[in-house]
Amino acid sequence: MYNSTNKLIKYSGRFEKISDTKTALISSASSAEFTVKGDSVTIYVQSENTVRNYFVIAINDEYQKRYKLEGDSIQKITLKTPKKESNKIGIYKATEASSGNIIFHGFDAFDLISTDEKPFLIEFIGDSITCGALADNSDIDCNEGEYIDQHNAYLAYGPRLARTLNADFILSSVSGMGMYRNWNDENIEEPIMPQVYENLYLNTDSSKKYAFKTQPDMVSICLGTNDMSDGDGVKNRLPFNEEKYTENYINFVETIYSHYPNTQVVLLNSPMVSGDKNTTLISCLKNVKDHFKDKEIKIFEFDELLVNGCNYHPSIQDHKEIATQLLPFFKQVLNQ
Repeated sequence: MYNSTNKLIKYSGRFEKISDTKTALISSASSAEFTVKGDSVTIYVQSENTVRNYFVIAINDEYQKRYKLEGDSIQKITLKTPKKESNKIGIYKATEASSGNIIFHGFDAFDLISTDEKPFLIEFIGDSITCGALADNSDIDCNEGEYIDQHNAYLAYGPRLARTLNADFILSSVSGMGMYRNWNDENIEEPIMPQVYENLYLNTDSSKKYAFKTQPDMVSICLGTNDMSDGDGVKNRLPFNEEKYTENYINFVETIYSHYPNTQVVLLNSPMVSGDKNTTLISCLKNVKDHFKDKEIKIFEFDELLVNGCNYHPSIQDHKEIATQLLPFFKQVLNQ
């Protein structure tokens, strides 16, 4: 058996080595990739969420299926591989950090070889949209089960776009979070993205910091949907504060540059916001861009709502469309 800490296994996203034989996949679409020889491979995975959790397997960058893990016992999954000489296996967390870790123990295979490196790295920062939340109701219908049951980060717009661009990717995204307030909280009871971003688990536990070892060529930020939200209509909700949103956004981008001084930052509005709210959101993004006069920040504007998934979120098909719309813009920014 090849243990999860083997040096030929390539990890992306936020992950943590738990022991010599266990590695935790933490964030949305965090992954373990490895290339094997032989006609089959057996992987060993486990969920820290004792109810259930989800992950995706891809073979040679082709989506296979989303797997459900129930309980906390180690699951053994055997896959037939299409080519005997070389097959890249990818294990991707479908859910987000708050859903609990997917523990990767390792795999059995005939032989392990190195995996090709990709020329670009893109980090996608966002909320439930970026997480791929409420997008995949192929197993459990909308409004059934639990919130995690319709997550599929692998098929969200960021990973789709990165694969098309032959780029590696990191998703730093948390459902419900905003730049200065959250979907149903005025940053009173709940943290916002600038307060959790530098922590490994994207929560308030600052005892484990994210290392920022890999430098992305591009950082894409899509935060504002929850800041613009009216909440649940029950809890007190203040009017949107343009100055506070813009101030927090500027400070957050400063944080990005402190870790990635040479990265290209791009700002996205939201495929879930329209009308006057969208006009206000774009105005704020332009003010953020204008603040960084020497950095050439780019802005992309969605001009239509893409909300055909569960609870007014993008569906799997919507995420495909989002990636399609973003592709020419990202190509131009990356000089592809």
